[in-house]
Amino acid sequence: MKKSVKTLLSVLVASMLPLTAVANEKISQALSEVGLTVQEVKASPMTGVSQVITDQGLFFMSDDGRYLIAGNVLDLQQWQTIRGQKVPTNLKDQLMAPIIVQKLAEQKDQVIEYKSPKEKYVVHVFTDPSCAYCRKLHQEMKDYLNAGITVRYLAFPRAGVASETGLQMQHIWCAKDKNGAMDNAKADKTVAKAMCQNPVASQYALAQFFGINGTPAVILPDGSLIPGYMPVAAMLQQLNTGE
Repeated sequence: MKKSVKTLLSVLVASMLPLTAVANEKISQALSEVGLTVQEVKASPMTGVSQVITDQGLFFMSDDGRYLIAGNVLDLQQWQTIRGQKVPTNLKDQLMAPIIVQKLAEQKDQVIEYKSPKEKYVVHVFTDPSCAYCRKLHQEMKDYLNAGITVRYLAFPRAGVASETGLQMQHIWCAKDKNGAMDNAKADKTVAKAMCQNPVASQYALAQFFGINGTPAVILPDGSLIPGYMPVAAMLQQLNTGE
């Protein structure tokens, strides 16, 4: 009897595996037709819908490969506080958060860091020196550092890597004094030309993978993405909410 049960279970498992493979193949084929390369397919919290990691970030797809969900998915049973307001949890952001944390850890040696002497939090900021609100955030850097917030900059030239700002950011990342070069750029001062192997293009691509399309884009320690400038008091409130 035990042998019969084991045999039946083996048959059931074996019959399920091809179906999963077929579903994944359908999803991969469907997304390839819209220019997306699938990296991983997992079951999502939604019945009949898979979460799909692609070269352009996270998407949701019906298991039959027909319907693609490219936008946000709001969970009306889970709420969170953003900028002091209660909003439904975005399932897409929630699932992306641990991926973002992992990807940022891989960038640790490629960021330009302004370290707080009494560090309590570390935030990552995708920045563009030509962005007015990026400059405003940078002008308040001392306030961030005094509040225990370390800021790590990553590059996101809004006009693209080949733009004038993209070239300037390469000079910044290749400077001997990267922080000084960044300070000059944010103050609209001259940045000395310097070229080397640099992470500007890869960080720009990483921002797109995260779904970032503007600056400043602030990423909190838990991987939450907060678009736009935040004054220090609001940033502390947001960080404290996540504790």
